[in-house]
Amino acid sequence: MRFFIIQLYFIAFSSLSIDAQSKKYIVHTVAFYNFENLFDTKDDLNTNDDEWTPTGAQHWTEEKYQQKLQNLSRVIAEIGTAENPNSPVIMGGSEIENRGVLEDLIKQPILLPFDYGIIHFDSPDKRGIDVALLYQKKYFRPTSFSNIPLLIYKNKASIKEENIAEYDDEVELKIENKNRVFTRDQLLVSGYLEGEEIHIIVNHWPSRSGGEKASSPFREAAGRLNRRIIDSLQQINPNAKVMTMGDLNDGPFNKSLKIALGAKSKKNEVSEFGVFNPFEEMANKGMGTIAFRDSWDIFDQIILTESFIKPDFSTFQFWKAGIFNKPYLVQTTGQYKGYPLRHSQTEVGFSDHFPVYIYLIKEMK
Repeated sequence: MRFFIIQLYFIAFSSLSIDAQSKKYIVHTVAFYNFENLFDTKDDLNTNDDEWTPTGAQHWTEEKYQQKLQNLSRVIAEIGTAENPNSPVIMGGSEIENRGVLEDLIKQPILLPFDYGIIHFDSPDKRGIDVALLYQKKYFRPTSFSNIPLLIYKNKASIKEENIAEYDDEVELKIENKNRVFTRDQLLVSGYLEGEEIHIIVNHWPSRSGGEKASSPFREAAGRLNRRIIDSLQQINPNAKVMTMGDLNDGPFNKSLKIALGAKSKKNEVSEFGVFNPFEEMANKGMGTIAFRDSWDIFDQIILTESFIKPDFSTFQFWKAGIFNKPYLVQTTGQYKGYPLRHSQTEVGFSDHFPVYIYLIKEMK
């Protein structure tokens, strides 16, 4: 089948006014996954990767690296298959050392049939980790992509997209401290999903190093940069369909999401040009993608502009969201029982994050 078709009844859309008869929809899965330290075994002099070499602290051998690739490929192939047998047509990722590890990943036997393409840029992150986008060439055709730097400085979180003229019409805040915090760029990809234009921003926002409160201004700056990118796309096309995804290092209730980006948890609260965060409701229910000291939070999120949540299924619209937390991804013993199964000295795990996904659907004509 060229795409997966589902039948939904009106009860699945109880808030919408549609006929009681069943309708057929095309469905695609879009996902994000923090791959957690997807490093090869080579010592790159330009990155801080010494730990992830055969002689480093992790004793990262070729055998372990291949097992990591096999583990991640299994996850990617299975994300969203509860409602859609196809793997994600669009897949954002973070904690990626270089393009080479992605090329090794998509060549894994379980992923080869999906014919994934790669969009990746090296970022200035001090650890040498980047974000990237994988996409099934059969369904998504990229037309433009760029890496947009997040320029933040110690003692003053500010942004200035001086290299992207269309995003900076006026001089930003004066930089008083030149001590830049090097972090991941934000990857903007535009293209056509089955002939329909969409835009994706892939993120890995600054960490909580130094404490949540002290580092919050950096993530708030990341949220403002996201908002500026979205605004710029909406100025060109008021109906632009934009989704921003990533490991945001903040939960749905933090300032970076609620204030800087302006995300809303309920569809009826999203104004024109606003953004909707389906993962806030999950956080309210105590669900999570990452655990720390037995407390769960949802750092990994996919957020959509208002144009994705309209009751018009003649174009691709948001259907529902999920956290992919199958039992094989969960630690079953020890101190971290119940946590995501990550790499240890005795086992090559998956990641310290669970992946997240959404379904986009469109009514068949």
